[in-house]
Amino acid sequence: MVNMNRLEASRKVQVVKCLCEGMSIRGTVRLTGVAKNTVVGLLRDIGCACADFHHRTVRNLTVQRLQCDEIWSFVGAKKKNVTPEQEQHGWGDVWTWTAIDADSKLCVTYFVGDRGKHSAFAFMQDCASRIVGRLQITTDAHKPYLAAVEKAFGGDADYAQLHKIYGATEANEARYSPATCIGCDMKTISGVPDPAHVSTSYVERQNLTMRMSMRRFTRLTNAFSKKVDNHGHAVALYFMYYNFCRVHSSLRVTPAMEAGLAPSPWTVEELISLLPEPQAKKRGPYKKNSN
Repeated sequence: MVNMNRLEASRKVQVVKCLCEGMSIRGTVRLTGVAKNTVVGLLRDIGCACADFHHRTVRNLTVQRLQCDEIWSFVGAKKKNVTPEQEQHGWGDVWTWTAIDADSKLCVTYFVGDRGKHSAFAFMQDCASRIVGRLQITTDAHKPYLAAVEKAFGGDADYAQLHKIYGATEANEARYSPATCIGCDMKTISGVPDPAHVSTSYVERQNLTMRMSMRRFTRLTNAFSKKVDNHGHAVALYFMYYNFCRVHSSLRVTPAMEAGLAPSPWTVEELISLLPEPQAKKRGPYKKNSN
C-alpha cells in the first residue's frame, strides 16, 4: 500500500480516474494498491479544490433554459433507521439539488442538503448569483421551489412547474422504481414560459449519469456514503469532471467548452493541478537528550 505523503502525481491521476468512473473506495484500493485512508484523503482534498474552483469560475453565465431537480441518497442509513445520535452526525437521507443549462448541458450549480425550504432557498440563490439576463426555469412540483425561485429571481424569470402523474401500482407488486408515468401537468408560475421548452428531461438524465458515475449513489448496495463530508467531496469531484473533463456525447465537446468557460477538454492531470501544494511542517524546538 502507498501512503499519501509519498503518492506521486501519476498515482493520484490513477486514483481520481477510478473515482470519476464510478468505482468504490475499496475497489479503487484493490486496483491501484493505494491505501484506503490515502484514497479518502485524496478525495477530500480534490473535492474541496473542485468545489472552490466551481464556486469561483462558473459565473456570469448566459442561460436561456434552466432545469432543476433533486436526487435522493443517504449517509450511514436511511432516515427511518437513524437514531437521534446518528442524525446529529449527518446520517439519514441526503438530497443533491442540481441545476443544468438545457443548451450547453453545463451544471450551473449543485447543493447537498435536505429537501426542505432552507436548502431550496440556498440552492436557488446560488443559481441566481451565477446567471445574467432573463431565463426560463422548469422544476418539478416540489413546493419549496415556489418561494425560493420567487425570492432568488423575482420577475427576471419565466417559471413553470412540471407535475408528472404516475399510474397506480398493481396489488402485491414489489417495485424498486417509480410507477409508469401516464401524463404531465404544466403549471405557469410566473412570466410567460414557452410550453415547448417546459421540461426536466435533461436534468433527470443528468441525475441518472450521477448514479452511474458515483458508486455511493448506487441503489440496493452497501456502497452508500458513511460520512456526509465524503459524500459532498464526491459530488464536487463528479461535477468538476462532468463539466470540464468529460466530452458530452451529443455536443462532442465538454459542457464547459459549450458554455465558453474552457477552450478545450481538461485532462485529469490538469484536474489534479487544482490541489494545493503540500506545505512543509514547521519543525518543533530542539530537545536535548537528558541522558
